Amino acid sequence: MPSPAPPIALRGPLLTYTGDPFRDGLERTMVHLPDAIVVVRNGLVERAGPAAEILPTLPADLEVRDYGRDALISAGFIDSHVHFPQTPMIGSHGEQLLDWLDRYTFPTELKFADRAFTREVARTFLGENLRNGITTSCVYCTVHSHSADILFEEAEQLGLRLAAGKVLMDCRAPDGLKDTAETGYDESQALIAKWHGRGRLLYAITPRFAGTSSPEQLAAAGALWRAHPDCLMQTHIAENQAEVAWIKELFPDRRSYLDVYDHHGLCGRGAVFGHGVWLEDGELQRLHEAGAAIAHCPTSNFFLGSGAFDLRRALDPRRPVRVGLGTDIGAGTSFSILATLNEAYKAAQLSRHALSSGHAYYLATRGSAAAMHLEDKIGSIAPGMEADLVVLDMRSTPLIDFRMKQAESFTEQLFIQMILGDDRAVQATYVAGRLAYARS
Repeated sequence: MPSPAPPIALRGPLLTYTGDPFRDGLERTMVHLPDAIVVVRNGLVERAGPAAEILPTLPADLEVRDYGRDALISAGFIDSHVHFPQTPMIGSHGEQLLDWLDRYTFPTELKFADRAFTREVARTFLGENLRNGITTSCVYCTVHSHSADILFEEAEQLGLRLAAGKVLMDCRAPDGLKDTAETGYDESQALIAKWHGRGRLLYAITPRFAGTSSPEQLAAAGALWRAHPDCLMQTHIAENQAEVAWIKELFPDRRSYLDVYDHHGLCGRGAVFGHGVWLEDGELQRLHEAGAAIAHCPTSNFFLGSGAFDLRRALDPRRPVRVGLGTDIGAGTSFSILATLNEAYKAAQLSRHALSSGHAYYLATRGSAAAMHLEDKIGSIAPGMEADLVVLDMRSTPLIDFRMKQAESFTEQLFIQMILGDDRAVQATYVAGRLAYARS
């Protein structure tokens, strides 16, 4: 772990959330301060509020880093579903989900038997996260135990809060990518003992999906989670219609796709299910009851032609499901959370719902933290919260600069960023109060 960062104060416009705007409305939960100070000490937010109130009280020797009125200080972005081993194959042409796994994903993941290659990809992956303002992610590794070891080692060096797990996959995959129910359990158990709760790192028990795990392995994963209930559990569900039909063929005795996981003890608080595009109403009800979450991955869903996730249906106030945002690299096409919000807006439009910019930024921060049950630690700016912050440049390109001159409200300015912005908008990323990335 890096040594503690020296105290610092950041100045600029601020955006944060005190609650869930989908449930309680933006007026009660979204906080925008046109000129704010965020005081950071020992990796935590010590104070945050209007600059006029806080500036006169600051010690004379405290550095105040002023980002100007064209910036925006926010909690760091959170990626609730991503595959770091797919970084080398981002942008691979075409195919639907199941064919794409066979043609691109599995051949790429076979390369992770090489530790040096694994470390190179891990460093590239984490560097791209920081360059895009992502300070926490929930990550799938490969079946190789060392893939998780190496990612955790690199994340620890950066002081990141990160959840990850080695993939469990014992059937319907190439021989070099298969474990067994027993070895998958034992290797995951060893990784949990080594990494879970070490510094800011968390373990996520990671059966890839029901199609590549036997009933025995799913049962073993459920037993492992019961033994370590403070771990996360991540897997995929109902991404496309052919996959849903295939899982029904593989598990004909189960009522639904979600019931496959639930039957094996894999649906509960701390479960993050990727995609969920084709979930039935009863499955959404069960996710609500269990405190489980869906990771909405719009760039991936559109790229593979899987469908458009209906966010409003998932958040039905009669049985709201926790929903986070995921880039899903490498079927996902961008590390940029702004670009991902662009696609989330389009997915909502296809469901006849206009996603507001205020609600969208909640998904990218506190909403994704809540999906991982970490909203008490990350995802918002308040005293005692971990000081993971992103500073955006609200005029990062000539077109955005021109368009901003026409904006009549802060929410319109936010919308411009999520439709036209990309990695160029991120001018600084702070991890536990330490500057981890600065745009040159």
